[in-house]
Amino acid sequence: MSQRLPYAKVDPEGLAAMLGLETHVRGSGLESSLIELVKMRASQINGCAYCLDMHSKDAMAAGETAQRLHVLAAWREAPFYTERERAALAWTEALTRIADNGVSDADFEAVRAHFEERELVDLTLAIVAINGWNRLAIGFGAEVGSYVPAKR
Repeated sequence: MSQRLPYAKVDPEGLAAMLGLETHVRGSGLESSLIELVKMRASQINGCAYCLDMHSKDAMAAGETAQRLHVLAAWREAPFYTERERAALAWTEALTRIADNGVSDADFEAVRAHFEERELVDLTLAIVAINGWNRLAIGFGAEVGSYVPAKR
């Protein structure tokens, strides 16, 4: 897909607002590996190739294993995710697919058991952010494969 609109150039203030949310999430204290898994899972659901490319590269650069990334779509059947990660992934799916099923009290209680209140708000903000980034990348045709992770 070729880029339809250079949204960052068209509305730099809007992009700055999105980046502000991203900066907050990154500085929230949530594990960076958890944030990358959440971003990958939401991007899988939304079919965002640009974000899948970006976050798989970032996750690998940060030490994530290829096995966990390859099996992420079937995380419920795989033994190599922690209970906290499983709770975050279930919450990610519920919020990303909110139009399909809503979010039940059971969904909330399951994630609440693994996250303090502030962590849960920050996790939810991470999910809000990636769903927004997915919509920008898909809607405006971000160039897939061009992303290079920062040196760590």
